[in-house]
Amino acid sequence: MAEQETSSGLEGFGKKLLNLFIKEEPTTGKPITAFPQNPPNPVSVPITPAGPVPAAAVPEGAVDTKFVDHFAAVLSKANQPGPDYFEFRETLKNLSNLNLSEDQQYQAAWASFKAMGGSANVAGLVSSANQYLTALNNDQQAFSKTVEEALTEKVGGLSNEQKQLQSENEQLAKQMLELQRKMDANTERLAKIGGELNEQRQKITQNKSNYEATLAVFVGQIKRDLLKLGEYIK
Repeated sequence: MAEQETSSGLEGFGKKLLNLFIKEEPTTGKPITAFPQNPPNPVSVPITPAGPVPAAAVPEGAVDTKFVDHFAAVLSKANQPGPDYFEFRETLKNLSNLNLSEDQQYQAAWASFKAMGGSANVAGLVSSANQYLTALNNDQQAFSKTVEEALTEKVGGLSNEQKQLQSENEQLAKQMLELQRKMDANTERLAKIGGELNEQRQKITQNKSNYEATLAVFVGQIKRDLLKLGEYIK
């Protein structure tokens, strides 16, 4: 890969990277998709694995330009002077527009790669590709660690808040239930008090009437005696 990536040129490199690894399907209107991940290798050479491929996320992820720029920076740092896998991928991408079979594309790209000064041994090309895979794998591990830390900090904090609010709601529900029971008891008592008020009012009123009636007897008797005393005793 030519040493053309600088901080000011990463955006252009990101677009170039997107063009080399991502293709668009204009006739169907489908979203952009990656090129085939496991094309036939024209020469049987062991390839160092880059680590397990993460399971598809739910919901399904989509190509994000900010991550394209990020990977552009990662691959730029892993770049070695001279032609390497990047130039091979670029040649292969250009050949994809020709009416060639897949094996012809890889054979032609390999011949072009050697002609531009790349390694004459396919193991060298494989080694450079594995360097990029290693860089991406290391970046993936660092990213996964960051994600776990974010989950612990942000999601964990929200989870604790959720539990706290649920606990508060449970306590409030108990208090509301107790208040409702108290209100029901008060309502029941109020209904009884209404009846008792009428009963007591009647009793008091009757008692007053009886008092006044009895008082009238005594007062009347005394007044009658006073009248008779004045009449019979001089």
